[in-house]
Amino acid sequence: MKRLALIAALTLVGTAALADPIAGVWKTQPDDGAYAHIKMAPCGGNMCGTIARTFNDTGEYNSPNKGKQLVRNMAPKGGGAYEGKVWRPSNDKIYLGKMQLNGNKIKLKGCVAGGLICSSQTWTRVN
Repeated sequence: MKRLALIAALTLVGTAALADPIAGVWKTQPDDGAYAHIKMAPCGGNMCGTIARTFNDTGEYNSPNKGKQLVRNMAPKGGGAYEGKVWRPSNDKIYLGKMQLNGNKIKLKGCVAGGLICSSQTWTRVN
């Protein structure tokens, strides 16, 4: 009986993570002339985003960054807010990250100096 209760509890946790409103595919803003589609999905108890498709001024192309994790361990903080880390492919640096979900848009920030200096992008949900 305990085993059945444990399986039920784990199923509920997994279902809750899948139901996260940030899950899905998001289009980034252009960065250094290129943009991407990021697939946001649960990773443990947090959310992570992997580069699924890449585009430049000539259309879709096969970037060496496809399949790499851009958004890392974003923990939900309530009210559509998330905190974790973000990777910027153009300079291969990892930053403190914050995301704020607002309908079909995400405002994503990458910060240095303990969050004093930030750069941001607004992503849109891909239907």
